Amino acid sequence: MRIALDAMGGDRGPDELVSGALLAIRDADVEVVLVGDETMLRSVLSAKGVSEGSRLSVTHASQVVEMHDNAVDAIRKKRDSSILVACNLVARGEAAAVVSAGHSGATLAAAVRKMGRLEGVSRPGLASFFPTIKKPVVLMDIGGNVDCRPRHLLQFAIMAAAFASIHECENPRIGLLSIGEEAGKGNALIKDAYPLLAASSLNFIGNVEGRDIFQGDVDVVVCDGFVGNICLKVSEGLAAAAMRMLGDEIRKSFWAKLGYLLAKPAFRAFKKRVDYVEYGGAPILGIDGVALVCHGKSDAETIQNAILVANKMVVGGVNEQIRREISGVPLADTDDE
Repeated sequence: MRIALDAMGGDRGPDELVSGALLAIRDADVEVVLVGDETMLRSVLSAKGVSEGSRLSVTHASQVVEMHDNAVDAIRKKRDSSILVACNLVARGEAAAVVSAGHSGATLAAAVRKMGRLEGVSRPGLASFFPTIKKPVVLMDIGGNVDCRPRHLLQFAIMAAAFASIHECENPRIGLLSIGEEAGKGNALIKDAYPLLAASSLNFIGNVEGRDIFQGDVDVVVCDGFVGNICLKVSEGLAAAAMRMLGDEIRKSFWAKLGYLLAKPAFRAFKKRVDYVEYGGAPILGIDGVALVCHGKSDAETIQNAILVANKMVVGGVNEQIRREISGVPLADTDDE
């Protein structure tokens, strides 16, 4: 399995990304092609005492999409950017998947432009795992589509369920994110999406509220990208703030410090449980290929996990399952002209 890694994206630079690639090829039967400035990447490899071989190679790309770039403009103007070159490898069949910790909007635009959409998919979207009391839940969409129609939410549910199914989750339970559990609660989008989900073959359990996400009683939570992105950022901020506030309280007294030393393994386990590092990246579902978007601050372990998730998606046939399930979903809503 050959995975293309955008080795120029991310806040930590190529050194960290290359380290993640090396961890991945050490622990799994994958090949990684590093896409970016070949002189810089070969210098990083040399510093690590590693040379190119059958499982690690370099493909040159002379440009980089910066975080301040407009996603669409960058894809149009920077045609030799690392993310476009990486997506091109997948489109040409020279790689099975792409992983990037760079500009998320540009990665989504490049993946859709070069790989295209799966037949029947109106809009590809981003999914992400959220930690819960029981086991991680998939939330979709987390920012790919801020304005949606009811059919988009139904398709998000189908695609997210396919992704969840490769993580030992048979017949995933689907919840629709709303302001109340009752079927009549929510805005117009939620009210119109509810009957579509209820009439589908999915294991739809009804509406779920924001507080229910972390209970782990559903496997997939569906929402539009505006709401989903806010959920994601609030959750990240809350986890970081909770750890910071807890640390502040511990430092206030000797007994609290002593208690922390005794409970340190539990704190370490909790931090690991809520850390995005553990989940790799957010898959772009609905494209005719496999692509994962990682957090800009991703370290080597995150990149390793993202590569392994990409490999699992290809081997698990996520796109094939989406094609089967989405074939009967209409491309237009009844109120479309």
